[in-house]
Amino acid sequence: MAGRGDCGDGAGARQHVFLLPEYLKDASKKMKSGLMFVKLVNPCLGEGALYLFNMCPQQLFEIKVFKEKHHSWFINQSVQSGGLLHLATPMDPLFLLLYYLQKADKEGKFQPLDQVVVDDVFPDCILLLKLPELEKLLQHVTEEKEIDKKKYYKYSKEKTLKWLEKKVNQTMAALKTNHINVGARVQSSAFFSSHQVSSDKEEDYICYAHGLISDYIPKELSDDLAKHLKLPEPSASMPNPPTKVAAQRQKRNK
Repeated sequence: MAGRGDCGDGAGARQHVFLLPEYLKDASKKMKSGLMFVKLVNPCLGEGALYLFNMCPQQLFEIKVFKEKHHSWFINQSVQSGGLLHLATPMDPLFLLLYYLQKADKEGKFQPLDQVVVDDVFPDCILLLKLPELEKLLQHVTEEKEIDKKKYYKYSKEKTLKWLEKKVNQTMAALKTNHINVGARVQSSAFFSSHQVSSDKEEDYICYAHGLISDYIPKELSDDLAKHLKLPEPSASMPNPPTKVAAQRQKRNK
């Protein structure tokens, strides 16, 4: 395993690289150096996915798997053979909390958080309740009530769309800062850097950033966000986000 500093998700954030898939066996039970692999729900697909908790400090990472044939990776000062790479990147835990808040909203009432974040299939979801500044995070997507010194929460669609709009704007800013070309002229299978950012339309950046954020929310919410942002109908020429391109390739390879 290798790690490096990364400030993309906050000061002190670290990105971890895992080279051996055997390390991930019995992941929900295994801890090493304060790192704990757990299986939680993917908020976009509603299916199980592997995540990583840094127990001290409490921090959530998503796991991305890169699988290429006949490739090697340069990690720190060494070359590792094999095309399988597990990359752990800091993730905003509010996306996972949002999944449970939306689900609980079907009851249409305020509820204590420990009754909202409950999952018989993925019981490790309770780790989300131990994350720092939890109440501060929830203010972005919920209405709150306090009764007898106990807090109750209810999903707020209006607040959530405003929060997601900020996420889209932050993503757009990062794309521009890093000179990422997202113009419609780019083939959907391409994803590379370019200094010709001015050739890309603002609409291209918004659509692309919306696609990236949509990887972390259910489709219905993604559609609502598109309407909130007043996005045009998707075009066949619009490039897909890298994660969606990878998923399409994976399906074709099956």
